[in-house]
Amino acid sequence: MRLTVIGCGHLGATHAACMAEVGHDVLGVDIDPDKIALLNSGRAWFAEPGLDEMLSRHTQNGNLRFTTSFEEAGAFGTVHFLGVGTPGNANNDGYDLSQVFGAVRALAPHMTGGSLIIGKSTVPPGTTEKLTAELAEMAGAAGVEPVFPDHGVEIAWNPEFLRESRAVEDTLRPDRIVVGVPGPAAEATVREVYRPLTDTGIPLIVTDPPTAELVKGAANAFLSTKISFINAMADICTGTGANVSTLADAIGMDARIGRAFLNAGIGYGGGCLPKDVRGLGSFARETGADTAARLLDVVDDINASRRDRVVDLLETLLGRLDGKRVGLWGAAFKPGTDDVRDSPALEVADRLHRRGATVMVYDPQAAPNALVEFPHLGYADTAAAAAEDADAVLVATAWPEFAAIGPDALRPAARLLVDAVQAVNPGPWRSEGWTVAAPFPTPTPDKTERIVPAPRG
Repeated sequence: MRLTVIGCGHLGATHAACMAEVGHDVLGVDIDPDKIALLNSGRAWFAEPGLDEMLSRHTQNGNLRFTTSFEEAGAFGTVHFLGVGTPGNANNDGYDLSQVFGAVRALAPHMTGGSLIIGKSTVPPGTTEKLTAELAEMAGAAGVEPVFPDHGVEIAWNPEFLRESRAVEDTLRPDRIVVGVPGPAAEATVREVYRPLTDTGIPLIVTDPPTAELVKGAANAFLSTKISFINAMADICTGTGANVSTLADAIGMDARIGRAFLNAGIGYGGGCLPKDVRGLGSFARETGADTAARLLDVVDDINASRRDRVVDLLETLLGRLDGKRVGLWGAAFKPGTDDVRDSPALEVADRLHRRGATVMVYDPQAAPNALVEFPHLGYADTAAAAAEDADAVLVATAWPEFAAIGPDALRPAARLLVDAVQAVNPGPWRSEGWTVAAPFPTPTPDKTERIVPAPRG
């Protein structure tokens, strides 16, 4: 099939490349000519494992290309994926849908009858209905009688569930595909688009548009709730001397709970979880679901408090932060990506800087993006260089390389390591005379928790 993908960010560029990978002819569209030129050269403008190889392969074989022309997109095909950004609005209490409506308005004059727009952006329920009404209004203003669905344009919603650093895998081998359709014609088209994936056994859930629009926000809110829950338990552990890691292991063995997303630490960040918790909470308030809104507010508040706890812990350990030097390991919001949107690590770094500390940042991928957003911080080329002459080393992103660093490789001013993300084994550091601290209790060298398997037989 001939498909277009409108919006070539983390979502759109990945989706375009993966649709080419499964055999479709794909045209990506974005208003940024620099991004388009880079993508046409076979490279993404962001780090995502496996994506550049896929882009290079399919831009060379002709299955994939990119343009800034909506007119070209309308002429290319009749199936148009919508993958533009829906950031939090200025008040952080909902989604800014201006890019969604702007993209549809730009594309609409160039679409032919029988076209299908498949939205992938994260939006509140009701967006499909509003976009459909907008298209009808545009057709009326142009003197064209809108005929839905037989000869006009339909809109379906197909939320994405991508994890940064695993986006290619999540697109080609997702847990599920969810789509909300307005009718049988749209459903048939969606089934044909995704047949290469569903033929391998990947489940396709077909529902109404409002349910599909709600699924992504609900999924991210639930994952955020797990993170905030275990951080709340970490506070109880701090008051009782219990170990939160062992607690998470124990409750995570319950199949109804699961161990994923039960790591106490600095909290969640990135371009999705914070926005979706707040966006869904705002939507809940608008629809009168006050209990749901209060729950999501608490999840957000607990997450914000983690960053305060890290800064307060450093101030407790170092005294006045003014004049102190902190080596910060990690800038990305999570390991495996160069994305620094709503990064807990960088928010902590900025707060330390505002309290008078000199912060030297190292990240194996995200330092260039961090420099753009936080030019007032210092940056180092290696973890050891960031720790040079530091009064404290703060681990704020759980990159695997940090776990492999030995304390004897560092030359700090003081042997103080604050691990805010459970990235290192504290035992070897403490045996070398380091103080290892965290915003949650950590095991001491003479107390090792063991998980003993149940006997068989």
